Amino acid sequence: QVQLVESGGGLVQAGGSLRLSCAASGRTFSTYAVGWFRRAPGKQRELVAAISSARTTYADSVKGRFIISRDNAKNTVYLQMNSLKPEDTAVYYCAARPDLAVVYDYWGQGTQVIVSS
Repeated sequence: QVQLVESGGGLVQAGGSLRLSCAASGRTFSTYAVGWFRRAPGKQRELVAAISSARTTYADSVKGRFIISRDNAKNTVYLQMNSLKPEDTAVYYCAARPDLAVVYDYWGQGTQVIVSS
């Protein structure tokens, strides 16, 4: 069982930066892939970035602006968000799955990001 808690959301002006954190419980968290998702009002949930043992991936909409990283010693995955745009406004969720699995089984409660123009 893995429990995830996101933090770091808030209100920021366009062009600014935020760093989201996803803190996890569980001794084997380092063997899990982690994804950052977001859901904007009226839109479907979107996978923004993911990190696994093999690779990191990004949605085209955030490539070059967002960076996903992890500190296994702290059981934490980060999402550094730079050059934020109003369209990045959403609730951001982290989710985890065993590294070789496809489905994300574990989800955090979400953290709100609002980017003002």
